Amino acid sequence: MVMSKMVGARVRRKEDPRLITGSSTYVDDVQIPGLLHAAIFRSPYAHGVIKGVDVSAAEAAPGVVAVITGETLTRILKTTETETQDETTGEGDDNDEIFVPPIRPLAIDKVRYVGEPVAVVVAATRALAVDAAELVELDVDMLDAVTDVFAAMEDGAPQLYDQVPNNIGAIVGGTRGADIEAAFANATFTANARIRSQRLNAVPMETRAVAAAIDPITRGLTVWTSTQAPHWNRNSIASALGISQNMVRCIAPEVGGGFGQKIGAYPEDYLISGLAYMLKRPVKWIETRSENMLASSHGRNQWADVEVAADPTGKILGLRGRVYVDGGAWPKGLDLGSSTWIMSTGCYDIPALDYVVTTVYTNTAANGAYRGAGRPEAAYYIERVADLVADVTGVDPVEVRRVNFIQPDRFPFDTLAGPQYDSGDYEKPLDKAIEIVGYADLRREQAEARKQGRYIGIGLASYVEICGFGPWESSTVRVEPSGAVTIFTGISPHGQGQETTFSQLAADNIGASFEDVVVQHGDTGNTPQGNGTMGSRGLAVGGAAVMLSLDKIREKARQIAAHLLEAAVDDIELEGGTYRVKGVPSRGLTLAEVAEAAYGGSLPKEFDAGLESTDFFRPAGTTFPFGTHVAVVEVLPETGDIKFLRYVSVDDCGKIISPMLVTGQVHGGLAQGIGQALFEEMEYDESGELMTGTLNDYTFPRAHHFPEFESHHTETPTYLNPLGAKGIGEAATIGSTPATANAVIDALEPWGITHLDIPFTPQRVWQAITEAEASRQASAAD
Repeated sequence: MVMSKMVGARVRRKEDPRLITGSSTYVDDVQIPGLLHAAIFRSPYAHGVIKGVDVSAAEAAPGVVAVITGETLTRILKTTETETQDETTGEGDDNDEIFVPPIRPLAIDKVRYVGEPVAVVVAATRALAVDAAELVELDVDMLDAVTDVFAAMEDGAPQLYDQVPNNIGAIVGGTRGADIEAAFANATFTANARIRSQRLNAVPMETRAVAAAIDPITRGLTVWTSTQAPHWNRNSIASALGISQNMVRCIAPEVGGGFGQKIGAYPEDYLISGLAYMLKRPVKWIETRSENMLASSHGRNQWADVEVAADPTGKILGLRGRVYVDGGAWPKGLDLGSSTWIMSTGCYDIPALDYVVTTVYTNTAANGAYRGAGRPEAAYYIERVADLVADVTGVDPVEVRRVNFIQPDRFPFDTLAGPQYDSGDYEKPLDKAIEIVGYADLRREQAEARKQGRYIGIGLASYVEICGFGPWESSTVRVEPSGAVTIFTGISPHGQGQETTFSQLAADNIGASFEDVVVQHGDTGNTPQGNGTMGSRGLAVGGAAVMLSLDKIREKARQIAAHLLEAAVDDIELEGGTYRVKGVPSRGLTLAEVAEAAYGGSLPKEFDAGLESTDFFRPAGTTFPFGTHVAVVEVLPETGDIKFLRYVSVDDCGKIISPMLVTGQVHGGLAQGIGQALFEEMEYDESGELMTGTLNDYTFPRAHHFPEFESHHTETPTYLNPLGAKGIGEAATIGSTPATANAVIDALEPWGITHLDIPFTPQRVWQAITEAEASRQASAAD
């Protein structure tokens, strides 16, 4: 990679002016003559056998054009089975069992969760469609619901699918390394805990949305959808309709947040596409916030029973884990358990591992990817384990991590759970973080504060995550005759900032003007086949594809410049945006001058016309960014409130292309990870009713809840892509939940509290302190 001024510079995001001025186009902004609107009738029952769906009143309602049920949908779609997988790990999966039942966009035989689509109403306006949908009547034979994973696995529990015994959808994991029984038998110390990573909702600012229309010229179908992977949706919709992929164009305009929730096609993507294709009229559906809470995929929702064996130095000798993932009622993310399994040992060289992850179906909304997708859960478990080891051994939490880290000379490192870590130096961010926060002084201040009745907690978390998923990504880079550059990418950024980073790459590597680079994405009609944006792969894989194209263009530009300047190709260098003859700075050509010649027709025949390249990058493996976070909090025992005093993060995402974008990604991730630790939780009652169906019930953090984030970095480039970049989009979410949790538990240590389930709401913290005080007083009385 040619190095100059743009890569590594703190440049403003090119995307921001249109986003912050409200001039962007989202799906709901799409207006088409003759547009119809759809509303979904959803099951009010968590579990039951469908006896009938009466749509007669809805069909007779004013403005109604069509009402479709599951039975009639089979006449529209060639196949009615929806996608069942989201983000895949690409390596290290040990799938002992996996059961994927057929799922349909509209329920036919049974309903399995409150909010499942049963019928769709199409009308002249959105209000008329909603009113008519309320007239649909669903007749069911009620069945018992099960919303608890442990109850769902019991013999005699309500079965969601006949072909899925005991509701167990997937089992991954195994026993690896040294003798696990001997590790525990020979251990000086052991500790165990049941750790909960609660159910969350991504709560994107823009809910899901789909609009579809027949193109009057091509007669193909154009679908506008708020998705992270438009090519995936295009392929799925074409398959469902039984038409060629080139007859479906999928456009993801601006996407107002995804966070994993918008990966893959949902029932509504099939419904709206099928209706537009059947009616030959444009149709739009916009998800309400309550629908988003009720029926879009949730995240996390795991339980982990962990047990650890350690020696007196804090060295972990063995780790046991039994993790249970609530998969919800349909398989939106059966592979999430694989992500938890393969990252189960974190940054640590653990010699013996016995770890199994079981995914279970329940009568709740589907569980899918949410920023990190299985990796935050694994990091939370192992970082709580590290602090448990510190508790039982008396070794400082910093030293527990240090003594267990995989050492730099061991990379590439083959983990017991499967993946090969590419590169790492875990002590660098740890040392930097504790130096910045003043760890030793903080511990002394903590001790003094406790004497004064103030309860300060210091929490650490060292994490590593798997990123840069393949199998490949695509790029087309075109230099126009004027020297302007258009980059067409198969990824689909929605806030990650690739319009900025790709422009930086083009400026440095082919001499383009940063301002004259346009990045096209999210439209299957003009971008190469791609795999979308998720799993922190946008730069490490998508950017690497762009680099392949830029390298080829630069080499062709050098050849053209050599011909025009009558010099040897080896004597042409790109410096300051100009192709110059080495040692002769006065002789040079701009990219625009080279491009004009490339298209001008005056070059010898051995030069192909034009200046563009299409390329696919296939990574040789996944990347593994890492870091250490330190949270400092104060717990107010009278109310259970938690006050942040400081938050320091040191993240290593490999080579940094755009520092400002990295900081932005870290800040957003910290907000979501801290939100999980302190505020957020989706809750169901035993009957399958969602108790947190609005933003009045689902609490998430506001800006005033956070301290000023102190974001720092180290750089350990990867050798797996030409940029050296590893990924940053999910890192802060992964590190911040365990760091915050460990800080709160540390603050509660004077009450003998060594573990507490998140979220640490004031009520939960106050209750834990009150119960601990009562227990202490009772013991004193005895």
